[in-house]
Amino acid sequence: MTPLAKLLEAALFASAAPVPVDALSLMASHADDGETTLDAALDELKAHYDNEGHGVELVEVAGGWQILTRPEYTEAIERAQLAARPQRLSAAALETLAIIAYRQPIGRAEIEEIRGVGAGAILKSLHERGLIDIVGRGEGLGRPLLYGTTPSFLEQFALRHLEELPRADELAIALRAPRPATPTSPVAAATGNGEAPARAD
Repeated sequence: MTPLAKLLEAALFASAAPVPVDALSLMASHADDGETTLDAALDELKAHYDNEGHGVELVEVAGGWQILTRPEYTEAIERAQLAARPQRLSAAALETLAIIAYRQPIGRAEIEEIRGVGAGAILKSLHERGLIDIVGRGEGLGRPLLYGTTPSFLEQFALRHLEELPRADELAIALRAPRPATPTSPVAAATGNGEAPARAD
């Protein structure tokens, strides 16, 4: 590998979070490798992991780059308790987070109107976890706080940017409750074809 690719590998390996592109660019500008661009070095490092059978990969996530375990090994590592697993979010927290992600910037009152229940405790929890932040104030009465997602949200859900969120129509299909199975009569179940057997004359 080129000297710049090796330097980037060392920096990414030492970081527990995605390294922003700006930080990598600054590092590259001070590196003694005037012949290799940042993009070329990242491509080289990515190809190195992809083509030589490594158990890790270079991933673009949350506006930066990070060396991560390949998905096929994640479950085994978690079973062995070798990696810190983020605390699971409740269904209500995930629902609130999804509303914020798709409608940001959004205020508490609108979130509660959509969900039909209070959201104060959940907003506090999401904010403490660093998944959402206050991004401004609304123009309505009292100028309510507006919430938006953070880079930590992108990191936790392995997104490079918000445009990678599923489209609203795709999400609606994924969350749609399965249709109940069509009732099957005992006769149809016995015959296995859904049809009543022919009556013998």
